[in-house]
Amino acid sequence: MSFGTAGLRATMGAGYDRINDLTIIQTTQGLAVHLIETFGMKEVVERGVVVGFDIRHNSERFAHLVTAVLIGRGIPVKLYSHYVPTPYVAYAVKKLKAIAGVMITASHNPKEDNGYKLYWSNAAQILSPHDKAISGSILTNLKPWPWSWDTDSVTNSPLISDPYADISQAYNSELSTIGSRFITNRCLPHKVLYTAMHGVGTVFVQQAMTAMSLPIFSLVSEQCDPDPDFPTVSFPNPEEGDAALEIATRTADQMGIPLILANDPDADRLAVAEKVSGKKWHVFSGNELGALFAWWALKNYKYNNSGRDISKMCMITTAVSSQILRSMALKDGFHFEETLTGFKWMGNRFIELTAAGYDVTFVYEEAIGFMYGSVVYDKDGISACVAIREMTSWLYDLGSTLSHQLQEIYSEYGFHLSMTSYYLCYDQNTILKIFTRLRTNGTYPVKCGPYKVLSVRDVTVGYDSSTSDNKCVHPLTPNSEMITFQLDNKCTLTLRTSGTEPKIKCYREIVEAPGVGSREELLEILYQTTNVFIENFLQPEANNLIPQQK
Repeated sequence: MSFGTAGLRATMGAGYDRINDLTIIQTTQGLAVHLIETFGMKEVVERGVVVGFDIRHNSERFAHLVTAVLIGRGIPVKLYSHYVPTPYVAYAVKKLKAIAGVMITASHNPKEDNGYKLYWSNAAQILSPHDKAISGSILTNLKPWPWSWDTDSVTNSPLISDPYADISQAYNSELSTIGSRFITNRCLPHKVLYTAMHGVGTVFVQQAMTAMSLPIFSLVSEQCDPDPDFPTVSFPNPEEGDAALEIATRTADQMGIPLILANDPDADRLAVAEKVSGKKWHVFSGNELGALFAWWALKNYKYNNSGRDISKMCMITTAVSSQILRSMALKDGFHFEETLTGFKWMGNRFIELTAAGYDVTFVYEEAIGFMYGSVVYDKDGISACVAIREMTSWLYDLGSTLSHQLQEIYSEYGFHLSMTSYYLCYDQNTILKIFTRLRTNGTYPVKCGPYKVLSVRDVTVGYDSSTSDNKCVHPLTPNSEMITFQLDNKCTLTLRTSGTEPKIKCYREIVEAPGVGSREELLEILYQTTNVFIENFLQPEANNLIPQQK
């Protein structure tokens, strides 16, 4: 187990490759040394570190160990007394001007896992070279300091304060910055069902709705209370779609509710499902929700800034997300940027663009991670709940739906149809073999079955055949695999390894101009292309890959 920009995430248990008391202590000792070396003891003491935890097994204990290490070194800690969503740690770093923030969570991973997520002094996730420096500090501070095991000190140290009440009030107050000014009736009776997936979300989403004068949701009773065993789901990840939302859709059918909102266990992601034509449920993909949020952000920006140059508005997404934001930007004139995968890249780029005078209104990644507004410099499932609740209230009041509005977006900007799936692979040698075969000493495939490869982008080695110098515009990522192929049938396909799970992810999208092709025709092309791509490039059977459960 090694420390990276995503922090740590692994199964809990004994050993240096597991999350346990010792590895939490060693990681925090390395962090403390790096903070002092980077900022100096005076600034570290003045600003302190925020520490939060979710409801997983051992999360509170791990947070107390983090705190014990830091206060033993003389570093003040703003330790939440209560479990919190991950966005509350990121927000507290921003609001309190802390030197760093640590969140003990494994997000949507299985119940056996836990993790260590780190925010830097700018309230965004860390980037290199800090991850390498912290990793180095960990390795030179492996022996626990005398006080590092002393969790009893957490109960009575003057270096500890509880930010819970102040941050809860401030966060909910700041949500007003993302509210829609043209919605006059904020108490519409449209019914919405909410599930926290046994995580932390229920109480925090309810507080946010109250703060925004929006109706409280109905709840999936079996899943609304925190439970670290996640007893009703195989995977506590709403990104899994129909399988993860089975109880929610059944409950909504029984209650006659047409809309479901679901947070993952640490409430930084949001999934949405809507009853289509009163018959079947449609679980929106992250890219579909991204298109809807972008449309809503653009509509609100134009309403609120009638005299402002639209080119100063900006949206950001990742290299594996849909190209819908790019298409919208080309048509409407706002600024668009694309980063590598993950909010560590987008959150830091948001800060840079804001400093340059841009109004960054929306940031998203296809893995149902949304940053609507600037309350938190990371994905935030709570503020996303508020925004989608306002959006649906306005649409439903007009007699429309999210599904209908999505089709309106495609009518204006053209179809952008995408799919994402993954295969599990626990053997690093197999992963290396797959990607080495595709890049074969710099010679990439020129065909994918019957389809011609128009361009290849390999961010692992920094190659891009579509640029004049064949260099990728994105930063080199030699420690992770990601290759993108653009084909001659309007399809773009990417293979990428996950940074937090043993997965090889496959992203694909087909894009057409407005008025060209039908949804069914384009989906058939995408299905056929995907089958050929996976059979020829990924070779799951030959490589003993485990397909995603459906």
